[in-house]
Amino acid sequence: MILTDLHIHSCLSPCADDTMTPAAIVKAAKEAGLELIAITDHNSARNCPAVAAEAEKAGIGFIPGIEVTTSEEIHCVCLLPDLGKAAAFSRWLDTLRPGIVNRPNVFGRQTVIGSRGSRTEERELLFMARRISVNELSRAVRQYSGLIWPAHVDKPSNSLYSILGCWPEDLDMDAVELYYDKEPAGIPENIHRLRCSDAHRLWDIKGGYPLPLESADFDGLKKYLRSE
Repeated sequence: MILTDLHIHSCLSPCADDTMTPAAIVKAAKEAGLELIAITDHNSARNCPAVAAEAEKAGIGFIPGIEVTTSEEIHCVCLLPDLGKAAAFSRWLDTLRPGIVNRPNVFGRQTVIGSRGSRTEERELLFMARRISVNELSRAVRQYSGLIWPAHVDKPSNSLYSILGCWPEDLDMDAVELYYDKEPAGIPENIHRLRCSDAHRLWDIKGGYPLPLESADFDGLKKYLRSE
């Protein structure tokens, strides 16, 4: 078993704490005994390179990702096989932005951490919905060789069930993410259930969630989720 946490926000997400820097996240993950983590900021992968560098130094597996908000306001976790694919997918998502300027005093700061520790602020508000439906997003992620699942489907907001009330028959997902103990009805039996912290603060990063992966990386997760 490999201890994982595949849904963590950094200080780039406006709703995350400013202390969620790449170095602090990896330090907390290491102390918690995690072996594989994914950074999934809202609609952007710009802090993934810095976290990847810190994870490599700490000897922790890392997968770059993004939590995308669809036009229906559904949150989906999208994980990419490498930093190059993540950056390309992130740039493509930028073309679907609504163009709303962030107000840090209202929504929170959106701090990009550079490879040498530089700090810049993302100007446009990141957690606004992108102009893409959940089904269109699923097809788009496949074009970047990524994995996708609906995030925290059992939460009362921004989840598949809170928005649509069901699991659509034509929904193509690699897994489903649960946050609480009670599973919503209608989730396909053959799809893997995942649990993640959805960490927005350092103290949210705890003992992780064990998965029977062959390796602590994207390929190991992909083989498990797709039963390859």
